[in-house]
Amino acid sequence: MRKLVFTFLFFSVIIDLYTQEYRLFLYGNEIPNSIKTLKHEKILKGGIECIENVQNPDIAVYLPVKKFATGQAVIICPGGSYWVLAYDLEGTEVAKYLNSIGAAAIVLKYRLPVSGNCKIPHEAPLMDAQRAMRLVRINATNWNIDSHKIGIMGFSAGGHLASTLGTHFDYGDKSSKDSIEMQSCRPDFMILIYPVISFVDSVTHVGSREALLGKNADKQLMNYYSNELQVKEDTPPTFLALADDDTTVPSENSILMYKALHRKKIQAELHIISEGEHGFGLGTNNEHIASWTYSLKLWLNRLNNIK
Repeated sequence: MRKLVFTFLFFSVIIDLYTQEYRLFLYGNEIPNSIKTLKHEKILKGGIECIENVQNPDIAVYLPVKKFATGQAVIICPGGSYWVLAYDLEGTEVAKYLNSIGAAAIVLKYRLPVSGNCKIPHEAPLMDAQRAMRLVRINATNWNIDSHKIGIMGFSAGGHLASTLGTHFDYGDKSSKDSIEMQSCRPDFMILIYPVISFVDSVTHVGSREALLGKNADKQLMNYYSNELQVKEDTPPTFLALADDDTTVPSENSILMYKALHRKKIQAELHIISEGEHGFGLGTNNEHIASWTYSLKLWLNRLNNIK
């Protein structure tokens, strides 16, 4: 497939003439909270294409055909227990589905705290998610996106990252010399699919918590990243979906988040499917499991019509 490669400002951009894909690095020559190591990013190919040791975080931008674009955009955080990124199952495949219903889709390749290339490992994923949101917002006009209709989506540990952004955001630093940092990183909505939400012992996914915070995590940090405890009045509307038979991430994670949103009178929708276990992605091989994608389409349409 023929591709054109351009470089402008400090971004490396690839334009695929057929899939309308743009790939942009989040940062310039200097990546914040970074340590240089001898490790290299690896793509692990098996049943699922996974990425480990992310060195230079980026976003892959998939744009729908303009004629059918709704103006909405979704930044997607693949899961992988903060150890790897399930990049196709919970990233690029989801992006193509979102394009099919008129939404722009942005797959975030974020740094992983276990890679040894961050000064403060637990801060890197959220830092990258915040930067991605600002970067999409500043490019909204160029990408035919409404800057007030940009959401965050995550699967499993990526759902933890998405919910962390949805509860730990700012409205931009207007005094910054970096025009990107001046942008708000608040998502306009959240989509959380079989997400890790809480780091409380009785309900958490221990592997994700230990990858992000270490084995002997400080209790204050555990509370900080227990996102059901961080919901505020300006936390965005949220869509949640999971399987009742998920034995990896307890359903209580999503239920606790739903209840926290409900208490703050934030619009939320929760779908518990009786089958699917963990990591079903789009669920395309099972019509029942895949029904969550149609529910999401209806929910996004409703959001788009709210004035």
